[in-house]
Amino acid sequence: MDDTDRQLLSLLRDDARTPVTALAKALRVSRATVQNRIAKLEQEGVIVGYTVRLKPEAEPHRIRAWMTVAVEGNKSREVLQALRGEPNVQALHTTNGRWDIIAELRADSLEAFDRTLDRVRMIEGISATETSILLSTYKL
Repeated sequence: MDDTDRQLLSLLRDDARTPVTALAKALRVSRATVQNRIAKLEQEGVIVGYTVRLKPEAEPHRIRAWMTVAVEGNKSREVLQALRGEPNVQALHTTNGRWDIIAELRADSLEAFDRTLDRVRMIEGISATETSILLSTYKL
């Protein structure tokens, strides 16, 4: 990947629906160059999909939270696999420092959120968790 690819990915992260002609203009390359680079990035698995980002107000009844997770010993792989199977876990990140994993949780109600917390805390290999409910989002 070169600088043009990185700039292209940055533009696509901001708005994956940006027309190829606009991307080409912003990058100062031809339309065909942009199309070829996107195709190459998709074939190489750098771009694995496209998604929609919703503003938080679009889902007013949705509970969102970050859960930090401490893992016992060398059980990270097993814990990550179990968390991937939890439907209310939207994203997983491994980290360094006090916590080993950060999980983004979502649920439709406090009751569903509580049930999710119970299931996650029962996963073998998790030694501690700390959860913070997200109240407001200021930048997407």
